[in-house]
Amino acid sequence: MRVVSLVPSLTEAVAVTLPGVLVGATDWCEHPAGLDVVRIGGTKNPDTARIAGLAPDLVIANEEENRAPDLDALRAAGIPVLVTEVRTVPQAFTELERVLRACGAGTRPGWLDGAEAAWAGLPEPERPTGAVVPVWRRPWMVLGRDTFAGDVLARLGVRHLYAGHPERYPRIPLDELNAAAPGLVVLPDEPYRFTADDGPEAFPGLPCALVSGRHLTWYGPSLLQAPRVLAQALAAASR
Repeated sequence: MRVVSLVPSLTEAVAVTLPGVLVGATDWCEHPAGLDVVRIGGTKNPDTARIAGLAPDLVIANEEENRAPDLDALRAAGIPVLVTEVRTVPQAFTELERVLRACGAGTRPGWLDGAEAAWAGLPEPERPTGAVVPVWRRPWMVLGRDTFAGDVLARLGVRHLYAGHPERYPRIPLDELNAAAPGLVVLPDEPYRFTADDGPEAFPGLPCALVSGRHLTWYGPSLLQAPRVLAQALAAASR
């Protein structure tokens, strides 16, 4: 089996479960460390000709992270493409199992069972904290409706204030974000790399949680540690 992955989360999932199956991955596929495969460009601008040259049996992609024209070009070249949709934590487990089975896994990996158990064991949030969750600045963009990261936070007791917005990643002016008076600002380090010196200063007087973007937005082996890692970061900001 020869697989090319266009999604960092799925790259990690396949690489740790089925060593040797991946022959190509994006430039952003940084996990697991030391992954030795052909790099085929970015998630939004993959080199489809180079992918075709690898003669993969399957390309794995995601409806949000990858562009339809690129996937259509691969299909036109006769390459099977599996496209995932992941907008909730339960959906992540279902899609990961589907991907791994398509890549040749005969059994469900232990890390996937462990991750599902970790999320199933979370206590019910008593009083959700209202938050804004920027994912970009210049312009400011935040989590809106129907996002995987939003579902992750909801399960950890954080209700982001734009969950009902018509757009999934709306552009909201900074003054409007502050006027919404959130109880918390959640600042991940991807896709925009918010840091202690780049982000919190825009929200004076508000508690800011700097969190791992991999644990907030990736659906792969990181799901196993995500509840603990994110809960610690959120709790530290609330002290």
